[in-house]
Amino acid sequence: MELPPGPPKRRALLALLLTRAGEPVPVHEIVDVLWGENAPVSSVNVLSRHVGSLRGMLDTDTSGQTTSSRLVRGSGGYRLILGSGELDLQRFRALRDEASAARDLGDPARAAASLLEALALWRGPTASGIAPEVRAHPAFASVDREYPAAVKEAAAVALEAGPALAGQLLPILRQTAADHPLDEVLHASLVTALAATGHRAEAWNAYRDVRTRLVDELGLDPGPELLAAEEQLPRSTASAPPGWSGPRGSAQSSAENIAPQPSHAGTRVPETSTGTTADGARWVRPAQLPADLVMFTGRHTELDRVHALLSPSDDRPNAVVISAIGGMAGVGKTSLAVHWAHQIAHRFPDGQLYADLRGFDPSGSIADPAEVIRGFLDALGVPAHRIPAGLDAQTALYRSLLAGHRVLVLLDNARDTEQVRPLLPGSAGCLIVVTSRNHLHGLVVGDGAHPLSLGLLTAAESREFLIRRLGPKRVAEEPTAADEIVALCGSLPLTLAIVSARAAAHPGWSLSFIAEDLRKTRGSLAGFTDDDPTTDPRTAFSWSYDALTPGAARLFRLLALHPGPDASTATAAVLLGLLVKDIRPLLAELVGAHLLTQRSPGRFGSHELLRIYAAELTESHDTLEERDAARHQLLDHLLHTAHRADSLLAPHRERLTLSARVAAGASPVAFNSREKAASWLNAERPVLLAAVQEAARSGLGAHCWQLAATLELFLDRHGRWQDQLVSQAAALQAAEDLGDLSGRAHAHRALGFVNGRLERPAQAHEHLSTALELFAAIGDLPGQGRVHRYMAFQANRQGHHHEALDHYREAHSLYEAAGHRSGQAGISNEVGWTHILLGAYEAALTDCQRAITMNQQLGDRNGEAAAWDSLGYAHHHLGQYQQALTCYERALTAYREIHDDYLEADTLVHIGDAWEADGSQERAAVAWKQALGILETIAHPDAEHVRDKLRRPDDT
Repeated sequence: MELPPGPPKRRALLALLLTRAGEPVPVHEIVDVLWGENAPVSSVNVLSRHVGSLRGMLDTDTSGQTTSSRLVRGSGGYRLILGSGELDLQRFRALRDEASAARDLGDPARAAASLLEALALWRGPTASGIAPEVRAHPAFASVDREYPAAVKEAAAVALEAGPALAGQLLPILRQTAADHPLDEVLHASLVTALAATGHRAEAWNAYRDVRTRLVDELGLDPGPELLAAEEQLPRSTASAPPGWSGPRGSAQSSAENIAPQPSHAGTRVPETSTGTTADGARWVRPAQLPADLVMFTGRHTELDRVHALLSPSDDRPNAVVISAIGGMAGVGKTSLAVHWAHQIAHRFPDGQLYADLRGFDPSGSIADPAEVIRGFLDALGVPAHRIPAGLDAQTALYRSLLAGHRVLVLLDNARDTEQVRPLLPGSAGCLIVVTSRNHLHGLVVGDGAHPLSLGLLTAAESREFLIRRLGPKRVAEEPTAADEIVALCGSLPLTLAIVSARAAAHPGWSLSFIAEDLRKTRGSLAGFTDDDPTTDPRTAFSWSYDALTPGAARLFRLLALHPGPDASTATAAVLLGLLVKDIRPLLAELVGAHLLTQRSPGRFGSHELLRIYAAELTESHDTLEERDAARHQLLDHLLHTAHRADSLLAPHRERLTLSARVAAGASPVAFNSREKAASWLNAERPVLLAAVQEAARSGLGAHCWQLAATLELFLDRHGRWQDQLVSQAAALQAAEDLGDLSGRAHAHRALGFVNGRLERPAQAHEHLSTALELFAAIGDLPGQGRVHRYMAFQANRQGHHHEALDHYREAHSLYEAAGHRSGQAGISNEVGWTHILLGAYEAALTDCQRAITMNQQLGDRNGEAAAWDSLGYAHHHLGQYQQALTCYERALTAYREIHDDYLEADTLVHIGDAWEADGSQERAAVAWKQALGILETIAHPDAEHVRDKLRRPDDT
């Protein structure tokens, strides 16, 4: 309804009634708003006339008919009655309430959407059409304050929901901050949102501007909100944007002691390489380029073109230089890119990053940009626990780290522009080299990439290729046969390499014989064929494959079923059901034929074209039953070996019981030491994670969720929380598809814990609550006990220590009913730790001593060590430093005995803290340095915290 404006006082009356719609507004308040201290004696009579006029307008519908009164008298004033949806302000407030409810339910995305909808209703200052002196009344000012308050709420939930929603809010944040130049909370929200969405420079400018205004206009330094936002800004390319920095909850990683310890914030990357950033943190210089091909030949024209992208006098280009090298499969894109990268690596002194994007991997395991960025962040020294969730936040961190540095980034085998775009740095000085079979038009048009379409080798280059590999004499003796080989290989570097390798392995074979054999076995490779069959690599592949012994040929085919980026000797043996000693000659044969590459000692991989070819061969040569059996053997091998490794690392922890039946030939590894078990898990981690996904794709849901459950502790202790999230989500889906309550319970429990790690308390609570119900439904008492311990851990993280104690009581009852003594011992220690957090140190002494006694009776050295450490921590807080040191030494001895490197370092940190408190800084430094050495060796994120301790004496 559109109303005639009327005189100023009537407009002001209507505005006031609208701001209080549905509520009675007292007459004295209306008079105060309209006239203030200058109210005339007749003000009440004048007000009555204005009310009458408003009733006449409000109670008439669009057709001129009178309706029921909307403006009624009562409670000493007037009340305006409106229907639902008639007033934007009411809808605005309702949407804010919806957002609050959504946030309470742990749904920040929904909350942000509601708030954005609410903000879109705002049309400007309240009652902007009335006199300024009336608008200044607190009744209108209070409504005006609702808008910036909603903007702040929206910023908070948008940042929780992810950078995409934060980006939508930025225009509103910028304008609102400009309208409220001294609102520190609002400007802190703007700074944080800018940094989270990659606007690093603007974030710094926004912070500096508001800081200057505060000092100049108010004489004040920034308050806690602005300081918190500033602390999270990347101070240089080696510091972290929002989502990475912030306090670190440093829970003890013992299998049985999962209560959180006091934490220390840290924002700098580990000091493990040369070079420093502006804030003093060390720049970790990656050097990931694959080895250059010693026999690289030809491509002179192409090399001249790519060299021209970098002027000899241009030491720091003013933009990111992107070279997109395209061409058909096997044409030598990677060889050229790697060769050129090695030639110019010295011009990028801050390092080189490399990733195989697996854009055409036959298994379908195309590299996700988030996976690649996480690998790059690892290489740049970012601790795993500081890598933010979500691709946008990870991309922002990656670009911030590269800003101001000269780094060469080689992205091999890209599928399309969208796979590449998140991996592009955002600042000048870097070179990006991308190879792909596709024409990356989007990268050329949208990002200014310089395209280079790589064709076949020329006849001269192909002949030179053969000469470099077979020697000039052999080629000169049969020039016609050599030319025919070049033609039959289609001048394709990959096929030429395979054929020449085979010829070199058989120096007695004539080139004419090789050419004749190529003619006889000419074929095509599905998916990579054009009109000219001579450019089809299958001719060379099949020729090389046909020359293999039967065992090597079968191994080559079945390796296509392996889910990971490379295969170990043991997993290769499992595919064929052979002993390791019997598989080695077959692997050597495949390597010699250039059908396989030994990428590191004991690990083998192949070019993706060869994997495609192998996959086609196994489809045609091996029956479905044979392929399923090989896949089942491999997954059984990985699952049962991982289970054995995990059991050795934490023998007393309750865990999943696997079926005793193992597929014939699976041959799980038997470990004779904790070190070997840990080494196997570390080496096979990419394979194990891929196996979880492969099991889900192959319909082997039990393998999927059981492997994910087995890896839970390993991934958590190594800070691999993003990998945990992905694996457990796949496990949950697989278990749901199977209708497996146990699988669902384990997956929900793990998802609850990792969501807590990732600071998502609502999601953590939801998953853990569901897990508790499921474990109860299947009668798994220890399973319920572990969930309650996880709930206690989350409660302690949030400072709800008494709630944590309630969960521990529930867990203890469940363990007691199940006769699970190890769980009870662990709870005693964790209750003691919670008492430490509460400041009840005497009670903690009793609980921790009880845990020591119980673990000694059980022979659980891990649990005993954790309890000794907790007991020492309680004595420390009582000021009993020598007693604390005695306890810590007992824990240290046990951890060294069981070879738990991380917890040995953790206890050494506590020893240093105790010596420092006792006044011996030198002894403290000795202990901290020992801890730092261990943490650096295992690349643990806690290393930075220890460096801070060692730097403190020099800073005073």
